Formats: sequence, structure tokens, C-alpha cells
Amino acid sequence: MDIDIRGPRFGAAVSTVVLAAVLVTGSGALLAWQALCFAAGAAFGVRRSPYGWLFRTVVRPRLGPPTELESPGPPRFAQGVGLAFALVGLAGYFWGPSWLALVATGCALAAAFLNAAFGYCLGCEMYLLLRRATAVRS
Repeated sequence: MDIDIRGPRFGAAVSTVVLAAVLVTGSGALLAWQALCFAAGAAFGVRRSPYGWLFRTVVRPRLGPPTELESPGPPRFAQGVGLAFALVGLAGYFWGPSWLALVATGCALAAAFLNAAFGYCLGCEMYLLLRRATAVRS
């Protein structure tokens, strides 16, 4: 079932704020929360992630019907990419080096910001490139 395109963008906006707060505060615990959100989105789909639930129950009822829908596969893959960066960032925060935490968190922040502000999902584009690269040629 296709998803409302505004949901993943809302999740990216919330992720942008959380990841920026991680960089400002240096909070590994806050990054762990974001990693859990990414993990839920990757494992269960963006609709069932905490930010997806917030969008469905609080934001979407106040909006009109969606004008665009998208396949849930690319955003779900993007959540997995975000999770990978968050896990690398957590390793940097808890075991060092600290620059690793900053770089990994900054990469996740940049990707989330691009999606939230411009609707450009880097993880989704990676998904499509991988699909094309692994497609069986007839």
C-alpha cells in the first residue's frame, strides 16, 4: 500500500531537529532515541515508526487529502541508511573517536534536512540506484 509522501518528510523534519540537538548537546542518549526511530522505520515501515505514528494521529487529520503517494520501499530503505549512520555515531559517542560521532551524525542530519526542506531523499535515491544496478537484464 502506497504512503502519503508528506509523512516521510514530516519524519525527516523531526529527525532534523533531533539530530541538530544531538550535535549541539553531544547527547548520545538522544542519538540512541533517533537510532530507535530509524530502526522502527526500517523494520516495520515508516508508517509504524514513532514519527509516522505522530504524523498519522496528529498532523495528517489536520491536512487535506494527499496529492501524492509513494511506494513505502524507498523510504523504508532510507530509514535503514539513517540507522547505519546513527549506529556509527553512537559508536563514536560511546567508544570514540569523538570526530566519528560528529561526522556520522552530521551526515544523517544533512540527509534528513535535504528530505525535509527540499523533498530530496538520499536514501530513496540510493535504493533506486541499487535496484537498477541489480536488475536482471533480459
